[in-house]
Amino acid sequence: MTMEKKTGSDKKKGRNFPYIFHLYITGASPNSSRAITNFKNLCESCLSGKYELNIIDVYQQPHIAKGVDIIALPLLVRKLPLPERRLIGDLSDQEKVIKNLGIINLEQ
Repeated sequence: MTMEKKTGSDKKKGRNFPYIFHLYITGASPNSSRAITNFKNLCESCLSGKYELNIIDVYQQPHIAKGVDIIALPLLVRKLPLPERRLIGDLSDQEKVIKNLGIINLEQ
């Protein structure tokens, strides 16, 4: 798996996203696959396309992961808004993810 960039529909219109995330994974492992699916579902339900998600496979692109202090994978990093926040795991507990990343439901 290579670095993949997923964005909401507003990217085509040149708008900035209030949330930017980097998800570091290990190939097609079950935990990595669950983390991708769980987080994409959460973003679409809470952020309705107002986010950018960069998926980085540390096996395919170790040079990108080198500069990041990775202690376990999968690792989700909220780059914006600041301050940067991190979560480790398959991101299956949506309430915990929302709370720890400070995600505000933009649908409301």
